[in-house]
Amino acid sequence: MSDAQTGPVLDAAALNRSLTSARGIASSALRNTGQERIEGTIGISRISDLLNSGTNRFVQYEANATSGRLAIQLDRRMAPQLLMQIYPEAVDYISALMAPAATGEVLTKAEYLMLVESVYGKPLTAEIAASRVNVTIIMPGTVKSAIGGTYSGREARFDIALVDLLVLEQPLNYEITW
Repeated sequence: MSDAQTGPVLDAAALNRSLTSARGIASSALRNTGQERIEGTIGISRISDLLNSGTNRFVQYEANATSGRLAIQLDRRMAPQLLMQIYPEAVDYISALMAPAATGEVLTKAEYLMLVESVYGKPLTAEIAASRVNVTIIMPGTVKSAIGGTYSGREARFDIALVDLLVLEQPLNYEITW
């Protein structure tokens, strides 16, 4: 995010520590493959518990021997709590970016990008606006549908604009059936 930055934007080791202490996560083997890139696998032990607490249901999972459904929903109401569970080390960083996902503030994407530009300038704003998060989920059977993404064989792939995750102007809903 700046020419002076020397370390990775996201620290894979810190993410691994946070994820393995979260409910429903059995293992996390993420690694930094570049300053702005993380790759690896996350093993899920109890998908019904995955990052869910109380009335905040981030993940819904139903399965039997031949089929199943995985639904993921993220909205501004639950995002700050979820962020604390996944990567508490990043909360200050994301809050410094004034992201509604951390602050809970109600902003449109356009308002958020204007705010970031007024504080940090056009280069960071352009980087946030252009950045994407890519997620591949391997399912226990052949995927039949992937709402919000694409699929092939046992894999469902999701390509999400970073600004959508940071602002959550609209809830993000994804669903995979197999």
